Amino acid sequence: MRAPVFDWTRRSVLRGAASLAASAAAPGWSQSGKAAGAPRALAVAQIVDSTPGQLDVSRDFLIGSRAGWQEINKQGGVNGRTIQHLVLEVDGSAASLRGALDTIQKTANCVVLSGTAGDRAASELVALLKQDQHDMAHVAPWLQNSDLDGDPRTFPIFASRQDQIAQAIKSLSLMGVPEMGAVYASEQEYSLYRKDVERASVALKIRLLSFKPTGGLTQLGKGLNAETPRILLFLGGTPELVQFTQSIDKQARQRYVLALADVNLQTLMQMGASRHTPIMATQVVPMVNASVPIVKSYRQTLARLFDEPPTPQSLAGYIAARYTSEVLSTVQGALTRQTALLAFQQRQVVDLNGFRVSFNAQGRGGSYVTQSMITPDGRLLG
Repeated sequence: MRAPVFDWTRRSVLRGAASLAASAAAPGWSQSGKAAGAPRALAVAQIVDSTPGQLDVSRDFLIGSRAGWQEINKQGGVNGRTIQHLVLEVDGSAASLRGALDTIQKTANCVVLSGTAGDRAASELVALLKQDQHDMAHVAPWLQNSDLDGDPRTFPIFASRQDQIAQAIKSLSLMGVPEMGAVYASEQEYSLYRKDVERASVALKIRLLSFKPTGGLTQLGKGLNAETPRILLFLGGTPELVQFTQSIDKQARQRYVLALADVNLQTLMQMGASRHTPIMATQVVPMVNASVPIVKSYRQTLARLFDEPPTPQSLAGYIAARYTSEVLSTVQGALTRQTALLAFQQRQVVDLNGFRVSFNAQGRGGSYVTQSMITPDGRLLG
């Protein structure tokens, strides 16, 4: 159970998304404090998924993006023009995503889509943009699936799920671990990610045993026995991982759990995950306590604007805003959807004060992966 203040502030951010979505239908925004002849503000749209399985990532990513855009505006906006950060909340349905995209299309001064979160909404949006042949760039989404790389309108800058799995399994291989288990939070995760995990385990010569939660995660966890591998790779979100670790809490055999970037270790501790089970998680951005300049800037901005702890997911949202702004600022002349898309399609190398975006041949701009860990005594190490 999260502390009330922690939960309230984050949920209030998402509740604010609904009112912002409603205002987007209007032909424009009033610019209080602006002179009549001031340049019209540009809009940057962000779609966030509020379904239970995606909310934990989406809300942190949104907080980071909001911090980023407020800082950008404080520093003069993009080429002297203020950025209106237009946030639209979706409920996981195709109709909701279609409605959000239609609203964005009707917002004349919206030049780019930035920071779609979480992974399911980002994946579905790639397909929708391709289907409709939209002329709008889809920048820095929380897009984990590398099978979608190479789309001419989408520009992912964070490491893929496949990169994270490979890194997690490689670390085990270097330690001489001969086998591991893969636990899937639901049938959906099993169907989506099983092949990636199997491919990585074969490449690194680690024997793999897969677990599908046909009777639920609690039943699966309690059913593990002495023959089950000690090290388990968990494919799912933070609430599901809490449920799973609680189910293995009282087992005699010590387990070690590896999770991917969708898991928020800070939230995991607050929600009551087992402290008897060491948990490691990959993350696709630097540690939030790192001395990298962009991380320092993120911490300072977050502390000034929000009563929130730094998290990898909100740092990713902040980086998404900064990258979007950096590329938009290179556009010469009129900044429109078409000129913005052309600028992103150049896929230039960008150094964001220590976080490097460099696109590979497949069209993904980042492969950075590191790991952090919750120790049995409740400390967070990175």
